[in-house]
Amino acid sequence: MTTSPEYSSDVLIIGSGAAGLALALRLARTHQVIVLSKESIHEGSTLYAQGGIAAVFDETDSIASHVEDTLIAGGGLCDRETVTFVASNARHCVQWLIDNGVPFDKESPLSPTARYHLTREGGHSHRRILHSADATGRSVENTLVSQALRHPNIRLIERCNAVDLIASDRIGLPGKRRIVGAWIWNRNREHVETWRARTVVLATGGAARVYQYTTNPDVASGDGIAIAWRAGCRVANLEFNQFHPTCLFHPQARNFLLSEALRGEGAVLKRPDGTRFMPDFDPRAELAPRDIVARAIDHEMKRLGADCMFLDISHKPADFIRAHFPTITEKLSTLGIDLTRDAVPIVPAAHYTCGGVMVDRHGRTDVDGLYAIGEVSYTGLHGANRLASNSLLECLVYGWSAAEEINQHLQAVPPVGDLPVWDESRVDDADERVVIQHNWHELRLLMWDYMGIVRTTRRLERALRRISMLQQEIDEYYALFRVSSDLLELRNLVQVAELMVRCAMARKESRGLHYQLDYPHPLAVAAPTILTPDQR
Repeated sequence: MTTSPEYSSDVLIIGSGAAGLALALRLARTHQVIVLSKESIHEGSTLYAQGGIAAVFDETDSIASHVEDTLIAGGGLCDRETVTFVASNARHCVQWLIDNGVPFDKESPLSPTARYHLTREGGHSHRRILHSADATGRSVENTLVSQALRHPNIRLIERCNAVDLIASDRIGLPGKRRIVGAWIWNRNREHVETWRARTVVLATGGAARVYQYTTNPDVASGDGIAIAWRAGCRVANLEFNQFHPTCLFHPQARNFLLSEALRGEGAVLKRPDGTRFMPDFDPRAELAPRDIVARAIDHEMKRLGADCMFLDISHKPADFIRAHFPTITEKLSTLGIDLTRDAVPIVPAAHYTCGGVMVDRHGRTDVDGLYAIGEVSYTGLHGANRLASNSLLECLVYGWSAAEEINQHLQAVPPVGDLPVWDESRVDDADERVVIQHNWHELRLLMWDYMGIVRTTRRLERALRRISMLQQEIDEYYALFRVSSDLLELRNLVQVAELMVRCAMARKESRGLHYQLDYPHPLAVAAPTILTPDQR
């Protein structure tokens, strides 16, 4: 059997967030593009991004200042050329969003010539965050989906999990090794299908779901990182897992994020007794970078034996709070919390994966025919800690730069012929799905306990031993039974967990988001942690 032409495209994009959709819209002018989404086309981390997008739009600000703020937040580990590249291309990429209809807030909403309302977040020296109230990601995602749905050269297909990439050498094709397609678990048809493409792009987001507590949606299961690793790509800096300082602490909303823009507009962090504590840890107080704020909260919780700390903006006018944070205000009100009057209980939670698949300035990976853009990638932008509101920006800039590269070279790529179908002849239906759920829970809990905000060598060694045992169990299960979404996600998460722990064990210092009690000081020379698939 061979694949159906129905599943053939010039470019296959796996992931439907800001990075994948921005790339699709830029490519679709001249190429046939398929975009796969693991759930509904809107679902993903982009949808839940509250704060905004960093770019220099104010005459008192400068690209040099944006670069410097990013380098400082990154703990000396950012690649300066990459940071300069992203900051220099920020404005025109954000302007592309504006031209496509994203409604960023203005200082005077009724005036067509009014300036954009810019907020300031932790680590930024200027107000440079463009936003759409406190639901910027939703505005971006809805606008891009709407544009993509209307485009004749884009197909959006939901409920599809990538299983693995198809490399030419593994199926006996001649010539230089390259990616020629992917095997996809199509949940609409409950079948693994063969999808062929002249270029494949991973835009699958990060891996924060590897942790017990996270702000991320369920789809953020490290799929692209694991898939690229199995295909032969290097990964880097996976020890740097950003914990957002202010996730709502409430049993009915365990992953609801309280935007950093709250602190940018004057919210303060308090102990249960109502006293502030951030000035004790950093002169920038609540506007210090996220790693410092998250560690301070974690320290105070452990010191006091408290379940949470509190975020308070009630000293600001109620009308101001409702106007700037309507989504947060409404969500909290459904839980009996009045943002205009109450201090909100918060805890840190896993939020962003600063490392990922190594790529160049255009999103190219180590393997021909494969690109990675957005949170799945390691570009050198974030270093040891991501600066607030640089995440959506990275998606947009690399969506543009990857499109420039693909548009220039895709015509020289030969079309892909028929590919082999997925072989299910030697597997059965799973007999006990409880095995998957048990291993999933154990993995996320051990990562939280041993690979969390504060680490030690002993904890990391313990984590790696248990992850190795889980990997063996999951590999055996994968070999015996037909795939499912839960199995595929667990297989990917345990692979990414191993890579994260190995990166952490290799870094003999504390820097940025990686805080190691056995090595509490930074080394004199900063360098990325790089793993290659053959270094086992």
